[in-house]
Amino acid sequence: MEMTGAGILIEGLLREGVEQIFGYAGATICPIADAFLQTPRLGYTLVRTEQNAGHMASGYARVTGKVGVCVVTSGPGATNLITGVATAYMDSIPLVAVTGQVPSVQLGRDIFQEVDITGAVLPFTKHSYLVKDAADLPRILKEAFYIAAAGRPGPVLIDIPIDVQEQTVENPVFPESVSIRGYHPSVRGNDKQIGNVAEAISSAQRPVICAGGGVFLAGAEDALRTFAESLQVPVVTTMMGLSLLPTAHPLNMGMIGTHGSACANKALAKSDLLIMIGTRVADRAIFSPGEIQRRMPNIHIDVDPAEIGKNMQSTIPLVGNARVILGQLMERGIRVDCREWLEQFQALRREELDRDYPASPGCVFPGRLLRLLGERLEEGAAVCADVGQNQIFACKHLRLKGGRFLTSGGLGTMGYALPCAVGVKTAQPGRQTVVVCGDGSFQMSMNELAAVKACGMDLKIVLMRNGVLGLVRQSQVKAPYHGPFGVDLQGDPDFAAVAAAYGIPSIILREEADVESALDQFLGREGPCLLIAETGSGYMTTD
Repeated sequence: MEMTGAGILIEGLLREGVEQIFGYAGATICPIADAFLQTPRLGYTLVRTEQNAGHMASGYARVTGKVGVCVVTSGPGATNLITGVATAYMDSIPLVAVTGQVPSVQLGRDIFQEVDITGAVLPFTKHSYLVKDAADLPRILKEAFYIAAAGRPGPVLIDIPIDVQEQTVENPVFPESVSIRGYHPSVRGNDKQIGNVAEAISSAQRPVICAGGGVFLAGAEDALRTFAESLQVPVVTTMMGLSLLPTAHPLNMGMIGTHGSACANKALAKSDLLIMIGTRVADRAIFSPGEIQRRMPNIHIDVDPAEIGKNMQSTIPLVGNARVILGQLMERGIRVDCREWLEQFQALRREELDRDYPASPGCVFPGRLLRLLGERLEEGAAVCADVGQNQIFACKHLRLKGGRFLTSGGLGTMGYALPCAVGVKTAQPGRQTVVVCGDGSFQMSMNELAAVKACGMDLKIVLMRNGVLGLVRQSQVKAPYHGPFGVDLQGDPDFAAVAAAYGIPSIILREEADVESALDQFLGREGPCLLIAETGSGYMTTD
């Protein structure tokens, strides 16, 4: 059987179980686009800028556990995708990005829309391929999906010149398995280290579990909850670990870090054993790793050995899949008595969650808005938060009932939330999905309202409007800076009119007294809706 390179790509994607592609057409991927046209089994979402193809594939991957796939053209199409790829890399999201390329015989001649995209993404992909022979595509695709998902997940890029897409191959061979020399990530934890971990936990009086996004990536949500509940040990999370436990869970002490909760940070500071699971020990989560290391021993469980000891020396390192390792630890029958320690922080956590919020006429306080929003969300809802003050307010105040909290943690990419939510709704149309964004971040991706409209998505968007890049301003008003500069969003559009232009209704919220009724109307409306909350200039800090 004779197949073109484009046909081989499609067949390879189908064999990997791919059901959905996010992309943007262009001259150098016309053969692939034509193959898509002849393959109705593959869903296709047209983005409005290529960066968002990466973000949509990311949202899709995060809620399905599958590898997300995006396809864009060469030149500016490929370079526009770079931020989406880098965002996925920093948050360890499995993606396969396919880019078109100029004819292979003209590579290196700087012809129209040629860029060295494999070289450009080298620092933030797990691997990349420049395909020179269509006969290699079956193997390359098999390897790419394996690399993207195995060990610590991440993006892989495949660059395919247009002549390779058009090349015909007689009887292409699709491998059933893959084995890459030197790449065999550990899954099961070392038995001796498992014993050391069990002994350390049993000896602790004030242990704390710190859970990160790696728990989701390992599919270890249930295992973490079972482990924590069996030990009755308090749990703090990183930003990427939010929603691992419901906000109201008696073991959930909140998010640690620079913008975290006082309860979580205090529990971390006073602990005598830190158990880190699936977290990178990044600077926003643990501001002073040297101080934490000095105060207490720590256990670091992660699938990526390169992360263990990178930012903080580990007392007991343990490499492997979090779900497998937690199962191994449960088999040890570990017992620890820290009731007084736990009760102390449970009381502090209740005070924190029940705090009163300020009120000011003509605007609404983001914390109260988000608390009331969370109380109204369905169990299992997905919340996609953007980057900026809106993200920090959501992390601190949104009441989650499980489900998923999705945001850009490592790279901090503004404009992530809306395309991420499109990816979520594409994967799970029946799942309640809400976007939380600011007026700065929304303007970086509001063109994707076209995808929301085209796909008829029941997507709810909360837009907090204060006319400024709030988190940057929050830094600029403190020493050593001399005041705000370049952060006032002058010239902002009428967001209700923008939404209406896409056929999406909106609700404008200006008063605290109207918050509950506005939220009920917002969530109760069928189809997409934009809630524009005037948060005003009175609430310019997340502290």
